[in-house]
Amino acid sequence: MALGSNIGDTEANINDALTLLEDYGNDIVFGALSHIYHTEPQGDVKDQPWFANAVVRLEVASDVWAPEGFLSTIQAIEQKMGRLRGADPGGPRIIDLDLLTFGDTEMQTDYLTLPHPRMLERAFVLVPLRDVAPKLVFKDGRTIDQVLAGLPYTLDGLTITQK
Repeated sequence: MALGSNIGDTEANINDALTLLEDYGNDIVFGALSHIYHTEPQGDVKDQPWFANAVVRLEVASDVWAPEGFLSTIQAIEQKMGRLRGADPGGPRIIDLDLLTFGDTEMQTDYLTLPHPRMLERAFVLVPLRDVAPKLVFKDGRTIDQVLAGLPYTLDGLTITQK
């Protein structure tokens, strides 16, 4: 799961979202958490604060959680933290939680597409994803490093810029 924030204390917002997720019970087990990276805004809305971004690897009990239910849960966390979905697409947000993958599940519905459809275009997702799953191979056979090699980005310490 990817986490991002660019309003207020961004690192605290990421930690607060993780704490809220932890409250959902023992059927969600935290694996690894990436470093928190600072990234410039992407897309059409560049005139906004930079983001703090991270990725957390979770083990979710598949006999309890379906992908759609898990997405609904993380959207409820966003709402609880004050995010208004759709209010300003691409604009500032207190928290943004994205479900990147759910095991080997591949699906495309009006509500959810897995794996995340823009994940392979975003260094701010792939760099922290490499922290928590360095050996991940995507369905097209490429590794994270191979995908990143094709993206126009720079990594300077914990700062990611992407053209």
